[in-house]
Amino acid sequence: MLLLGESTWSQFNPLEIPFQVASMQFINIVVHSVEDMNFRVHLQYEFTKLGLDEYLDKLKHTESDKLQVQIQAYLDNVFDVGALLEDAETKNAALERVEELEESISHLSEKLQDTENEAMSKIVELEKQLMQRNKELDVVREIYKDANTQVHTLRKMVKEKEEAIQRQSTLEKKIHELEKQGTIKIQKKGDGDIAILPVVASGTLPMGSELAVGNYVGPVTGATSSGPSLPPPPPLPPSSDMPEAGKMASVKIKKPIKTKFRMPVFNWVALKPNQINGTVFNEIDDERILEDLNVDEFEEIFKTKAQGPAIDLSSSKQKIPQKGSSKVTLLEANRAKNLAITLRKAGKTADEICKAIHVFDLKTLPVDFVECLMRFLPTENEVKVLRLYERERKPLENLSDEDRFMMQFSKIERLMQKMTIMAFIGNFAESIQMLTPVNNLLDTKSTDRKQTLLHYISNVVKEKYQQVTLFYNELHYVEKAAAVSLENVLLDVRELQRGMDLTKREYTMHDHNTLLKEFILHNESKLKKLQDDAKIAQDAFDDVVKYFGENPKTTPPSVFFPVFVRFVKAYKQAEEENELRKKQEQALMEKLLEQEALMEQQDPK
Repeated sequence: MLLLGESTWSQFNPLEIPFQVASMQFINIVVHSVEDMNFRVHLQYEFTKLGLDEYLDKLKHTESDKLQVQIQAYLDNVFDVGALLEDAETKNAALERVEELEESISHLSEKLQDTENEAMSKIVELEKQLMQRNKELDVVREIYKDANTQVHTLRKMVKEKEEAIQRQSTLEKKIHELEKQGTIKIQKKGDGDIAILPVVASGTLPMGSELAVGNYVGPVTGATSSGPSLPPPPPLPPSSDMPEAGKMASVKIKKPIKTKFRMPVFNWVALKPNQINGTVFNEIDDERILEDLNVDEFEEIFKTKAQGPAIDLSSSKQKIPQKGSSKVTLLEANRAKNLAITLRKAGKTADEICKAIHVFDLKTLPVDFVECLMRFLPTENEVKVLRLYERERKPLENLSDEDRFMMQFSKIERLMQKMTIMAFIGNFAESIQMLTPVNNLLDTKSTDRKQTLLHYISNVVKEKYQQVTLFYNELHYVEKAAAVSLENVLLDVRELQRGMDLTKREYTMHDHNTLLKEFILHNESKLKKLQDDAKIAQDAFDDVVKYFGENPKTTPPSVFFPVFVRFVKAYKQAEEENELRKKQEQALMEKLLEQEALMEQQDPK
């Protein structure tokens, strides 16, 4: 064949290079345009038998770029059946290994899940035992407190008794001394009492001078004016209100945080000082946390766009125009003054205000102004005075601006209803936010609108409090708890108890029934454990709800736990968005650095 040519190919005659290039193009088209892989290998083998491979090896150092391209194209598309077979065998072995590893991972995952479930069951059981022990400890502490009080009282009584005995011994000594001195005479009576008889100088006793003294010296001390007085009665037990007062005294009133800028406002209801005790908010040290945070940066990020100067109340008072004496005022002076201030804040005419109320236009009248204006709804007496002035055909120009506004304002049909509807519509979104507090973290954006408050919290936790970064991993089964109706669970437990009571009553009437006996014997303990678990669950839920400052009666699990579910979901999303934003900022920074380096290289200097 011409391809194999003669030995003169080694001289690379320029006239033969185009022929060689065309020949290689022909071979590439013939071999590589075939779709059937087996036929393609057959054609490739035929050219190999003709000595193409050896000839291409001789041409590998050719200086012709076109020929080199065609040769390389042929070599790149050559099928090495042996290598493909080896790769196939390696792939099959790798797939088998992958299958084994996946199966092993599956078994390990199941084993890990079983271990986690077992550990979680043990943890739950231990937590129940801990709660029970804590309750028992509280009872023991209460008993100890009562016993300590009783011991203190008994010690006081013993001390008083010893003092009384000491006084009795002292009196007896004095009586014996007086008897020895001959001042008195002791005479025992038949009933066991002792009579102390004073001895006069003549040795006779006056009539009625006997003093009857019992076996105990108490009556003598009471009858003797010179003896010591009875000890004072013990103090009254402390009032039940004292512990509460102590708790109130221990609650630290937190100082309000003052900011340099006007900040967004949350419509959250603050807890009263007597509601904080025992909640998570009582454990938070605001001052220590503020030391960790960069408050200036926080204020700069989340300050509101409108940062006007502070309002000078003194100057605003001076701006109130003094009504001339020629103006007639029908409204009460203070009410007219406050109405004038309110109208001046709106900056609208009476016609514009009344027209906006007619069509419920909250764009013209902000909801804050509507709520302020609701305080000036005309009273029945004011309406009568205004209508009387109008019926008398007196000129409206003589009325003050506030009276003329009230005249027009009072003529709006169903005024109270319209104002109430406007306030409701204006506050509806805010009311919804108050019911879903997590949304406040998502809706409160920074001044540049690039991040929310939750993004900021996520960054602060990652930078300052890394030990709680994965807090959501400790919240097990929150999603399941959100779907639980604790009231229905407790109702089911009570139904089971009623069924057990009915079964036991039936068994007492038919004690020969072995089926009922075995059922009660095997299941009564199970029901008792279930009741204990239900009681523990109820107490635990009440404690955790109170811990977050909520009321267990108005906050069931279906309301309480979804808050955490939504918060965890939003927090994870904020974490991911923060990471994405950091990567984008890093990529942008690298791009800028590359552009700067490129510009420096292109700089002729």
